[in-house]
Amino acid sequence: MADKKRIGIIGARGFVGGELLKLIAVHPDLELAYASSRQQAGAKIDGFDGAVFESLSPEEAAARAADLVFLALPNGVAAPWVEVITKAAPQTRFIDMSADYRFDDDWAYGLPELNREAVCGATRIANPGCYATAAQIAIAPMVSRLSAPPAVFGVSGYSGAGTTPSPKNDPKLLENNLMPYGLSGHMHEREIGYQLGTPVHFMPHVAAFFRGLSVTVNLCFDTPVTADELRALYAQAYAGEAFVTVSDEAPQVRDIANTFGAQVGGFALGEGGRRAVIVCVLDNLLKGAASQAIQNLNLSFGFAENEGLKG
Repeated sequence: MADKKRIGIIGARGFVGGELLKLIAVHPDLELAYASSRQQAGAKIDGFDGAVFESLSPEEAAARAADLVFLALPNGVAAPWVEVITKAAPQTRFIDMSADYRFDDDWAYGLPELNREAVCGATRIANPGCYATAAQIAIAPMVSRLSAPPAVFGVSGYSGAGTTPSPKNDPKLLENNLMPYGLSGHMHEREIGYQLGTPVHFMPHVAAFFRGLSVTVNLCFDTPVTADELRALYAQAYAGEAFVTVSDEAPQVRDIANTFGAQVGGFALGEGGRRAVIVCVLDNLLKGAASQAIQNLNLSFGFAENEGLKG
C-alpha cells in the first residue's frame, strides 16, 4: 500500500465521480485518499471498505496529502481548490474534469491519442470534453487538408447533462424525442476549434438513452481523396492505439457503452472525393470523461497507459 498513489476526488456525487471511484477501486497502483461530496456526506462508498463520502473545504482537502486530485466539479469553480491545495501541498497533481483549464496552455490538454507527449509527466491536466474527444478523433487525421470548417452533428445520452435536474436529463421530456441545444457557440465548439486550430461548427443534441454519444462529422477538401486513402490515413493515425478502433462501417452507440475506447468509421465519400462523412462514438462517462482521466493519470505518473483499464 505504501507505494500506491493516494487519490482525492472533489465533487464525487455526479456520474463522472462515480465512474472515477469504480476505476480507482480496481487500479493496482491507486488508493483512495478521500471523496468529497456535500450531498452524500456520511454515506458509504461502494468498493472501499469503511470509506465514506466527506464534505471537505479546500483547506481540509489540502491537509489530506493526496498525490493527485480529480476536480469533478461544475464549470467555473475549480480555481479556489487549485489555489488552496497548491499553496498547502505544492506537490499535488490535478486532473480537472470541467472546462475551466481547457483553454489554458499552462495545463496539458489530456487527449492522449493526439497530445501524449504533453501529458506524460504533466502535473496539471485538463481532461477534454466528451463531444470534443469524439470530434477531434474524427477530424484530426484530415485537419491539414480541410477547405472549410467541419460540421459536427452530435447526439449524447442524457447522463451528459449531469445529475442536476433539467429538461436535458428528464426521461419524460426525452421520451420519443431528440432535443437540440446550444446550436451555436457551444463551449465544445470552441474547445474543438482551439485544440485543432481550425473553426468548427458543432450542433449538439440529447436523446433518451443514458450513456454514450455519437458525432457525425462532415469534412470538405480542395483535393479529392479516395476511399482507400481515407481509410488508410485513419488506420495509420491510430495504429497501436489501445483505445481507438477504426472500422469500415459506421459505429453505433450501443457498441461502445461501458467500454474505455472510441470507435471511428463510416468513411462515406461525396462530391468526387472532396467531401467525407465520418462517425465517431464513445461512452461519454468513460472515454469521454473518467477512463480518459485514468489514461492521463497513468501518463502523469509513468504507469502503463492502460493500467486499470484492461477489462
